Amino acid sequence: MQKIFRLLFLVSFSIISFSATQAAEPPSSFADLVEKLTPAVVNISTTQKAKAGRAGQMPFNLPENGEVPEEFRDFFEQFGRQKNHEQEEDGNEVFSLGSGFVIDENGYIATNNHVIANADEITVIFSDDTKLKAKIIGRDAKTDLALLKVEAGKKLPYANLGDSDAARVGDWVIAIGNPFGLGGTVTAGIVSARARNINAGPFDDFIQTDAAINHGNSGGPLFNTKGEVIGINTAIFSTTGGSVGIGFAVPMALAKPVFAQLKEHGKIERGWLGVKIQHVTEEIADSVGLKKVGGALVVSVSKGSPAEKAGILPQDIITRFDGKEVKEMHFLPRIVAETKNGKTVAVEVWRKGAAKTVSLTVGESREEEKAENDTPLIENNGDDNGKVKEVLGLSLGVLTGTDIERLGLAVETKGAIIRSIKAGSEAKKRGFKAGDIILQAGDSKVINPQDVVEAVSIARKTGRKFVLLQVLHGKEEPVFVPLPLEEEK
Repeated sequence: MQKIFRLLFLVSFSIISFSATQAAEPPSSFADLVEKLTPAVVNISTTQKAKAGRAGQMPFNLPENGEVPEEFRDFFEQFGRQKNHEQEEDGNEVFSLGSGFVIDENGYIATNNHVIANADEITVIFSDDTKLKAKIIGRDAKTDLALLKVEAGKKLPYANLGDSDAARVGDWVIAIGNPFGLGGTVTAGIVSARARNINAGPFDDFIQTDAAINHGNSGGPLFNTKGEVIGINTAIFSTTGGSVGIGFAVPMALAKPVFAQLKEHGKIERGWLGVKIQHVTEEIADSVGLKKVGGALVVSVSKGSPAEKAGILPQDIITRFDGKEVKEMHFLPRIVAETKNGKTVAVEVWRKGAAKTVSLTVGESREEEKAENDTPLIENNGDDNGKVKEVLGLSLGVLTGTDIERLGLAVETKGAIIRSIKAGSEAKKRGFKAGDIILQAGDSKVINPQDVVEAVSIARKTGRKFVLLQVLHGKEEPVFVPLPLEEEK
């Protein structure tokens, strides 16, 4: 039977990892290093009043529909029965355990946001068993980071923050944390991979390690052999819920500015662009004539956003932002977020077969408001006179007011509706469904089915192997899908 691997976020766990800057023989012992680092590593205990729906719930942001994804559900049902998330017999309190580390002598402590989520009371336990109450200075759900503070009445031992970008695959790592509430525990391993995208959030850039980490380790530091923190452990990939040698840590290059802002402002201020984006595949690159696969494909542009004001359009591929190359889609959100609000930058895009540079003034990140749209209903009355067009296995019809009302679409929606799909066609294999709306084909907006036919013809004449279609499925965000230009039989 095929095993299904699940990515499990640890409701509590901490690691320390270190990386050598030069190839070297394994050290005979980590004892001296561990002895120096341990005083800066803390256990974190949280208490919350048991309220309806809170005990055992997912401790970080749920999807917008509030449902726990299937790949997480079994884990959280199991985790809710384990020691590091218990409920007293009287049902009044819920406890959880995690880890963290002191980042300066005045008592500031770094951890994961999910470690202290919903906490009514936070207790920090030091290696000498000193217990201090902590307050939350700030938290950031998008990077799963939080900053706490304790009043110790004295200067505390702290960990130096290092350069995670200098960590190399194969460097040695050590994990020190609080697995299963056992207290200070040390494990060793290596940096297994860099820049991992595990679809945890918009800024995924994880360090992967095989140092053993488990429930209770979340929020702890990742040290290099110089004793500098290079990351914060946040997630594991597991078949069992325990360590199988695949753990992920937030790199310090991402965490440093977050902690600095939390310390200064108590919140995070990020740059804002105002676009929905998706990955650029080889097929998408071919369909738009882009020689090198990379960048971020713009799916839609928010009204009134910096992107709209700068003239960025759907189907643009953003290749550089403020002088930084966008090597892959998930690079763009981080680059934009780290850009100061109000700064004017150059943005390079690939549009209609050519590179173009636009000037853009970065806005301040905010929750996008859904503005009311009073655009009158426009009936499609293209030159096909409502007749169905057959192209690439798709039977396309005119999108009518009845269709718009039946599908619950915005009244201003324009496009060609898929009435049926040929069995065995590439369109069928790629997930096209009857009722989907084609909004754009090639470089042109779609008003009627004939527009799609013409876009396919143009793509074939220019020697393309694919035509790029922007497709709307129900009320989901539209996406771009490359469809092979197979000869119709």
